[in-house]
Amino acid sequence: MDSVTLDDLDRRLLHALHLDGRAPFSRIAEVLDVSDRTVARRLARLRGAGAARVTAAINVPGRAEWLVRARVSPDAAAPVARALAGRSDTRWVTVLSGGTEVVCIVRAAAADPAPLRVPARSPHVGDVTAHRLLRHLMDHRWRGRTSALTGEEEAALRPPVHGDAAPAALTDLDRRLLPVLALDGRAAYPVLARRAGWSESAVRRRMDELRRSRTLRFDVETDPALFGFAVQCLLWLTVVPARLAAVAESLAADAEAAFVGATTGPHNLLVIAVCRDDDALYAYLSDRIGALDGVERVETVPVTSYAKRVAPVR
Repeated sequence: MDSVTLDDLDRRLLHALHLDGRAPFSRIAEVLDVSDRTVARRLARLRGAGAARVTAAINVPGRAEWLVRARVSPDAAAPVARALAGRSDTRWVTVLSGGTEVVCIVRAAAADPAPLRVPARSPHVGDVTAHRLLRHLMDHRWRGRTSALTGEEEAALRPPVHGDAAPAALTDLDRRLLPVLALDGRAAYPVLARRAGWSESAVRRRMDELRRSRTLRFDVETDPALFGFAVQCLLWLTVVPARLAAVAESLAADAEAAFVGATTGPHNLLVIAVCRDDDALYAYLSDRIGALDGVERVETVPVTSYAKRVAPVR
């Protein structure tokens, strides 16, 4: 990623895209009180520098999220992470522990053992474990990157809610659209139609159906370091079962928490912590986590780099 410094307009634009990744430039410009051209130019600058990218993922009924941890040799971490990031069934691919571990989330059938095989094909990969991500316990995005707009501005940009429609069954068109949208969630309709081999009107109708049923969701890949949070790590918590819900609810309200989820395995709670520096992380671990009733053990694993930043599907 090229060197980028965010100003207030950049932060407001990224907040707007987190609310609706395909919001028209005209609507964003109206809310931000700038011109359409300014919005388009700012996003192009951020994309060109590798600082932000709108992506899309489809929420497929009957699919489970598997948290896969793979021990790797340091020289293999980057290529293994890149290979995983290139798959359509993975999201949020990270390199941890100074380059000795790769962690990703794989979407697969609940009974499918494929997640264990995904990274194990490389001779440089050692132990591989996979645990189910049972439940997302945080109903909002990390506030560090979604605090630039007022409540009124958020309401003007947030897409309308269309009841509790069930996710739509996938079609051949969806399977053609998804790889394109995963790379560029704001790809224009003529581009989507050309890549999918369908008419533009059919693509528009299907995209509207997928969004209305909440089958298709958009996210923005950004680096917390751009917002002044240079230290990121995974916290694997072992919590007394009777206190699991209370601990999760408490942590989900923290500004340092980017994600909170319940998992299977030796730890039952995963927290993605984002802090400004090492001192802030130390204070969070000792003063905040250490004071929580019911936490028996904490494993702290620093994030070295990201190969894919798409968040887990809610």
